[in-house]
Amino acid sequence: MSKVMIALGGNALGNTPQEQLELVKETAVPIADLIEEGHAVVLAHGNGPQVGMINASFETSSGVDKKISEMPFPECSAMSQGYIGYHLQNALSFELKNRGINKSVVSVVTQVVVDEKDEAFENPSKPIGGFYTEEESKRLELEKGYKMIEDSGRGYRRVVPSPKPVDIVEKDVIKDIIKSGHLVIAVGGGGIPTIQRGNLLTGVPAVIDKDLASCKLGELTDCDTLFILTAVEKIAINFGKPTQKNLDKLTTEEARKYADEGHFAPGSMLPKVMAAIDFVESKEGRKAIITSLENAKKALLGETGTLISNI
Repeated sequence: MSKVMIALGGNALGNTPQEQLELVKETAVPIADLIEEGHAVVLAHGNGPQVGMINASFETSSGVDKKISEMPFPECSAMSQGYIGYHLQNALSFELKNRGINKSVVSVVTQVVVDEKDEAFENPSKPIGGFYTEEESKRLELEKGYKMIEDSGRGYRRVVPSPKPVDIVEKDVIKDIIKSGHLVIAVGGGGIPTIQRGNLLTGVPAVIDKDLASCKLGELTDCDTLFILTAVEKIAINFGKPTQKNLDKLTTEEARKYADEGHFAPGSMLPKVMAAIDFVESKEGRKAIITSLENAKKALLGETGTLISNI
C-alpha cells in the first residue's frame, strides 16, 4: 500500500460557501477512489479565495462599525482551514460511507514554522484581500503600514510575504492519525505561518505556498507520492503557443531546466513544479504527479498526468 500526499488546487473548492459545498461532493469522488484502491491518503488544500473573503469581510465590517475588530491575517487563515475542512470532511465521510469504507475524516488546524530571516519578509509579493483605489491604498499604507501594489489594472491590493515552510508544528499528531488508518486534512492554504522563539509560536501576516507546504508534509509523513491536482491534465512547455508541448514524464534535472528557461508561470505552475522537484529529491524512490483532479486515479496508474521522478 502506498502513501499519497494530495494537494488540492483552488478549482476544487469554488469561490463562495454555497459553490464550495457543491464542488466538494465532486472533489470527494476521486479521493475516495484512491482510498478504495488501498492507498493511504493525506490531504491538503488551497484557500486563496476563502481567506481573502474572510479578511475582506472583517475589514469592511470594521469600517462600518468600529466595535467590530479587524481580524489579523493568521487568524483569517485559521478560520479558512476550519470552514474548508468542515466541508471536505462532510463530503468525504459521505462518499466513504456510501462505499462501505469505515474511515474517519479529520481536519487539523495546522501551524507551519517559517524562518523569520527568510528573504521573503524583505519583499512581500503575495496579493491578498480585496481591491482598492489608489487613494485608499495610500491611506492603508499610512494608517496600517500595509504594502500595496497595483494588480493587473484591477486596482490596488495588499501584499504579504510568502516564506518557505521549515517545519510543521502538528506533524506528530498528523502522523498518529495516519497510523490509525484515518484520513487527515492538514496544512490548509499552506498552513498558518508562525515564527518560533523558544517555546513561543507567533503567527505572522504571510502566505505559505500550498504546494510547498504539501511537499513538506509529504516528506515529514514519509509519503511515496506527491499529487498536485490543478486545472490541467498535464504540464506543458511553450504553454499557450503554437509550439506547446505537453509533458508526460520528467526527471528533476529536466524539470529544473525548463523552470530556469521560464516555461512555468511564477504565480501558477512554477511553485507546483518546484514543490514536485523538492519532494522527489527529498528521498530516493519518491515521485510527484501533476494532473487534474478528475484524472487522479488514471495518473496514479501511469495513464495520464505529468510524472516527475528520478526512477
